[in-house]
Amino acid sequence: MLSYLAGFDEVFGPLRLLRFITLRTLLATGTAAAIGFLIAPWLIARLRELKFGHRYDDDRTGDLAQRFDKKHTPTMGGLLIFFAVFGSTFLWARPNIWVVVSMFVFAALAAVGLRDDYLKVVRQNRAGISSWEKILWQTLITLVALVALLWYPGTSLKIRELWVPFVKEPVLLLGGAAGAIALFVMVYFWIVGFSNAINLTDGLDGLAIGCTITVALVYGLMAYAAGNTRIADYLLISFVPGTGELAVICGALVGAGLAFLWYNSYPAEVFMGDTGSLAIGGLVGVLAFMVQQPLTLVIVGGVFVWEALSVILQVGWFKFTRARTGEGRRLFLMAPIHHHFQKRGWPETKVVLRFWILSLICALAGLGTLKLR
Repeated sequence: MLSYLAGFDEVFGPLRLLRFITLRTLLATGTAAAIGFLIAPWLIARLRELKFGHRYDDDRTGDLAQRFDKKHTPTMGGLLIFFAVFGSTFLWARPNIWVVVSMFVFAALAAVGLRDDYLKVVRQNRAGISSWEKILWQTLITLVALVALLWYPGTSLKIRELWVPFVKEPVLLLGGAAGAIALFVMVYFWIVGFSNAINLTDGLDGLAIGCTITVALVYGLMAYAAGNTRIADYLLISFVPGTGELAVICGALVGAGLAFLWYNSYPAEVFMGDTGSLAIGGLVGVLAFMVQQPLTLVIVGGVFVWEALSVILQVGWFKFTRARTGEGRRLFLMAPIHHHFQKRGWPETKVVLRFWILSLICALAGLGTLKLR
């Protein structure tokens, strides 16, 4: 909204600077952080007052006694991230189809996550919303977002291009009805997959949001590069007009993440819950497709992928060995993988810091794919 003030530069010259995406991205980062720090004390106090905290009555972490210290810590902290990102984006991003669709996915999945957290925490429904209901909402949200992008003339062709790392041309054009269906499946899988991966990562104080910040930083740079014709031509990546504004959203996510990390760092005063993990996962997943870097997210979000794979491998190996020998065996001491290292005696803070380092390495590796083509 404030970006339109650039049109009044004849009245006040410095307003012309608001035309630059880089400046608005920095302003969005600072604004989101400020919003987060302003509302966090009130929000945490309110959640505590309402007793919106997890109750680990069926603690599944065995002898990880530190988990009991987190009993009744308020959840639904994803609301802080949502309000900070949405408010900052509204102020600094210039609206276009990419911004509107990404914010729709972000807000809709935050609402689904909020309902899930509400049922778990307030209604004491351990399972939250049913699997079929969650799948239904995620399907509808993905369908609406994709229909909007396929229908809009400025995005209908670009969104059908499939780019992969290290290749300087699109490897596939998903044309026709069959291509649209294939695209829907891919976008849906990315949104659901990374939502669940972030949810699994959110098991230690500061772990998920710290890794989210590095992912947001990288995709902010990728969005800016994809929306700038000179940079896109130089890097031999897809030029997607208008996606530069997505850098503002990524900047807002970084700022909101920093504010949330202040209160989510060990010992956590608030957890993000499904309200945060579903919304962030969906936003990151759809952004990756918008800037033509979907498969690069597997590299950049390597920690999230590793966490999800550890659970899949653990469950798969346990079922396989039980079917073969009658006794299930485990690959890891515990899954997700961060609990494996806790079982080996690593303090929680050491696990988190080392996973942050890995996330930064993954982020740099993902950025490297832009030049290696």
